[in-house]
Amino acid sequence: MEYVIDKNITVRFAHENESGIILQFIKELAEFEKLPDHVTATQELIHKSIFINKRAEVLFCEYKHEIVGFALFFHNYSTFLAKPGLYLEDLYVKPEFRSRGIGMSFFNVLSKIARERNCGRIEWWCLNWNKKAIDFYLKLGAKAMDEWIVYRVTEDKFDTLEKKTEPALPA
Repeated sequence: MEYVIDKNITVRFAHENESGIILQFIKELAEFEKLPDHVTATQELIHKSIFINKRAEVLFCEYKHEIVGFALFFHNYSTFLAKPGLYLEDLYVKPEFRSRGIGMSFFNVLSKIARERNCGRIEWWCLNWNKKAIDFYLKLGAKAMDEWIVYRVTEDKFDTLEKKTEPALPA
């Protein structure tokens, strides 16, 4: 599916033969976030997880027919709303194409997808030092969820978790 935003901007879903381009954007994003050594993704893993196992979806934004940004998202679920949501894992626009409506175009399309799929919300994280992104999100009407703390358990801790048991509380 393709969404024509204007004569210069089109947002479309990534094609199965574009795993290498997705990986390229992931690496560029990691460089921007000062985390290049954290990328362990490979073209093969991306292909399998996105196009075979359907764990996530990728949108590309083309500016004058050149791919200039990507957004990777997947569904989550709100128990309070009893509806699915869209979780935006990554959104990245090449620096030389920023301030041209690319980010807004992604959110325009994500909003349409969320509405079509009866989602109750779109959520994402933003690094606290990325002031330009924060300002942009606030202009969209997004609300910072600063009363929540994000926790993470990584794969290297799964064995430990699986072996742990919590003692029963006294009656």
